[in-house]
Amino acid sequence: MSAVDISVVVPVYNVERYLDRCIKSIVNQIYNSFEILLIDDGSTDHSGIICDEWLAKDNRIKVVHKTNGGLSSARNEGLKICTGKYVTFIDSDDYVSNDYIETLYNKIK
Repeated sequence: MSAVDISVVVPVYNVERYLDRCIKSIVNQIYNSFEILLIDDGSTDHSGIICDEWLAKDNRIKVVHKTNGGLSSARNEGLKICTGKYVTFIDSDDYVSNDYIETLYNKIK
């Protein structure tokens, strides 16, 4: 994957009820020079499977499955592999408006 403007790091831990809505809100952004890093932090529910399903659907998505280490550990794992000029974090039980990344990028510029 070539470098992108924004890396979106999403720490994931046992959020199967909310995860699809979160990822869908990111995938459907107006601005599209971004990558999504789903960091499965040792989930014991179906969250890891949901991450892998999205990986198969969208080439902007990367998935890392790791042993549970907590929120900071998951975020740091995302920072290790991100390729964006800028980074944002979105919690996996949240969702964003379709202009979130565009607004963020415009504010930075």
